[in-house]
Amino acid sequence: MTDLILIRHGETDWNVEERWQGQADVPLNERGRAQAIQLAQELKDVPINAIYSSDLIRAFETAQELSKKTALPIQIDRRLREIHQGDWQGMRVSDIQARYADHFERRLRDPLNIAPPGGETVAQVRTRVMEAVHEIVSRHPFETVAIVSHGFALAVVLAEYQKLPIADVWELIPANGAWQKIEMDSA
Repeated sequence: MTDLILIRHGETDWNVEERWQGQADVPLNERGRAQAIQLAQELKDVPINAIYSSDLIRAFETAQELSKKTALPIQIDRRLREIHQGDWQGMRVSDIQARYADHFERRLRDPLNIAPPGGETVAQVRTRVMEAVHEIVSRHPFETVAIVSHGFALAVVLAEYQKLPIADVWELIPANGAWQKIEMDSA
C-alpha cells in the first residue's frame, strides 16, 4: 500500500470570481498563499517521502510551501493538471450559458462524454490522471506521497479510490487548500 496525501491548491482570484480555471495558469491569491502555508504546517510532522505537483502555478505554489517544510523536491507531472475547459476557461457559468447555450445544455445532459469546445471530456481526464497516480504509486510502494493538484482531478482519484461511478465526481471536489489521506494498492 502507498499512502497518498491528496492536496487541492489554495484559492485563486478566479475561484472567488467563480470563473472556470481549467488549465489557465492562474496564481494563488493572498488567501490561497495563507492556505498553502497552513496545510504545510498541518503536514510538517507527516513522514512524506515524495511530493508531486501539477505544473500549473497555483498547484506548484501550494507544493512549494510543503517542500519548504519537508526539504523534499517537487516532482512535476503535467498529467495532474485540471480538466481542460477549452473556450470556457476564464468564463463564469452565466457567460457560458449566454454564449454557448446549446453546447452547455448538451454538456449538462451528458457531462461524461461532452467536452467544452476545445476542452476535455471526463473520460479523458480520468485516463490521464489515473495513469499518473498509478505510476506514482508504483514508484513509491509502502511510502507516503503528497500529490498537489486541482479540484476536478483529485475528485477523479477519489471516485476511483471509493469505487464510485465517475458520474459522482462533482460531489467529490475538495475545497481549496484541503487535503486528505488515502491508501492505494501498490500492486
